Amino acid sequence: MRGEQEMHGYTAVSTGKREDYDVESGETLYPGLSVGENQLRWGFIRKVYGILSAQIVLTTIVSSITVFYTPINALLRGSPGLLFFVLFLPFIFLFPLLKYQQKHPHNYVLLGLFTASISLTVGVTCANTDGKIVLEALILTSAVVSSLTGYAFWASKKGKDFSYLGPFLFTCLFTLILVGMMQMFFPLGSTANAIYGGVGAIIFSGFVVYDTENLIKRFTYDEYIGASVTLYLDILNLFLAILRVLRQGNN
Repeated sequence: MRGEQEMHGYTAVSTGKREDYDVESGETLYPGLSVGENQLRWGFIRKVYGILSAQIVLTTIVSSITVFYTPINALLRGSPGLLFFVLFLPFIFLFPLLKYQQKHPHNYVLLGLFTASISLTVGVTCANTDGKIVLEALILTSAVVSSLTGYAFWASKKGKDFSYLGPFLFTCLFTLILVGMMQMFFPLGSTANAIYGGVGAIIFSGFVVYDTENLIKRFTYDEYIGASVTLYLDILNLFLAILRVLRQGNN
């Protein structure tokens, strides 16, 4: 019996009434999950957050270079065509990334290129914003993401389900994108821009909870790249939405 248990990656200690499992297996993610499946799921979650952390570090480095190295920022701001290409560049890498997300090492190379390309646009945005506001947005984003992630794990452990949020969030996201495209022809005022950013922050906060629950329950073990990209975009868009609110409030 002991040998069989150790083969599954955990050790049971008999107490006469119950079994205490090795702490490394982690707490049960949600009711009804077996011990073996729970361990595998925790391993998958750690892998996804490891990749996500690397993406955030890369974004910080590329954005900082764009902000502090004036020639790059000046080149992007002075060339509308180049800036438009940089804005479109992440989509060029996103589609092959999703196609080859299970093919190593192509998936990591494409993920790095995708993250670096999207970080350039973040850097340009931060370069044209007061440093104090950028710092405030970073702190607020970190606090919101940490709180919502913790809540999603707690809620899943209690058996709560957020799958019903999917259609609502995607409808809101589509509307948000549509309004954003309309701004190209009908620019919004400062107040409307702040409201737009606030609504965006609420929507992407919902996506953080929804996609974290998907990470816990629904993503398959070979979808670690897709899961990390999804959470990365949620956090990045939440940061940009908060940045917009703070910038308009400052104006």
